[in-house]
Amino acid sequence: MTSQLKTFLLLGLLTGVILCMGQALGGRSGLVVALAFALIMNLGSYWYSDKIVLRMYKARELSASESPMLHEIVGELAQAAGIPKPRIFLIPQDAPNAFATGRNPQNAAVAVTSGILRLLTPDELRGVLAHETAHIVHRDILIQCTAGVLASAIVTIAHIMQFTAIFGGGRSNEQGGSNAGVALLMAFLAPLAAGLIQFAISRSREYLADEGGARISGKPLALASALGKLDSYSRSMPMRGGNPSTAHLFIVNPFTASGMAALFSTHPPVAERIARLREMAAGVRRS
Repeated sequence: MTSQLKTFLLLGLLTGVILCMGQALGGRSGLVVALAFALIMNLGSYWYSDKIVLRMYKARELSASESPMLHEIVGELAQAAGIPKPRIFLIPQDAPNAFATGRNPQNAAVAVTSGILRLLTPDELRGVLAHETAHIVHRDILIQCTAGVLASAIVTIAHIMQFTAIFGGGRSNEQGGSNAGVALLMAFLAPLAAGLIQFAISRSREYLADEGGARISGKPLALASALGKLDSYSRSMPMRGGNPSTAHLFIVNPFTASGMAALFSTHPPVAERIARLREMAAGVRRS
C-alpha cells in the first residue's frame, strides 16, 4: 500500500508539472487551461492509455491460431498468477522487447516484438512473459502507462513553450514583465522533472517484477539469461519510432542511452538485475 501511495503521489507531481507549465505559458488563464488539460489527460489515460501505447507501436492482436505456443505460455502463467489471461499483441519490430499494459488485470494486454520471438528460447520467453505477468499482478501497468502518457504530454507542451518563448516572448504581461524567460526555463526543466519522476516510479518496480516473474515461472535463471540477451541486442538494435517517454514500459530500455542519459534511465542496471536473479536461483537450490 505504501508503494502504491508513493506512486500515486509521483503521478500527482507529473500533473503538477503540467499545471506549472500552463501558468508559465499563460498566467492564470494558462493555469486554468492546464488544469482542464491535466484532468482530461488523467481520465483519458485511465481509460485509453493502453490503446494509445499499443497504437503508438503499431501493435496488432495475435489469435491463438497464429501463435499457439505464445498463447499457451501466457495462459499457463496467468493461471499460476491467479489472473485472467491477458490479450496478446505483436509489435512489428526487429528490436527484441516486451511490455504489459491495461488499466487492471481484467483488461490487461501483453505486447511482444517479432524480434523477441526469434531471439529467445521458449524458457527465456516464458521468463520475460512471467515478468510482464508480475507487472499485471502488482497493478503496475495502469500507473506506468499513465506516467508515459503524461510525460509525453509534458514533452509536447515543452516544445510549444520553447517555440512561444523564442518567437513570441517579446510581449509583456499586465504586470509589466515578460513571461518569456520563465516559459523558456520551464520548457527545459519540465521534461527533466518528468523523466526523474518516471525514474522514481519505474526502477523499484522492475526489481519487484523480476522477482515476481521468477517466482511465477519457477525459473529465475531463464529470465536472467533473457535479460542478458535483450540488453545486448537493444544496445545495437534500438527501437524504431516510438517515444522515449514510454521507455519505462518495456522490460529493458528500448532506446540507447549513454553518458548522463544513462544515469537517469528508467530501468535499473541489467547486470544488477541478473545478479539478483542468480542469487534468487541459488537460494532456491539451497532450500
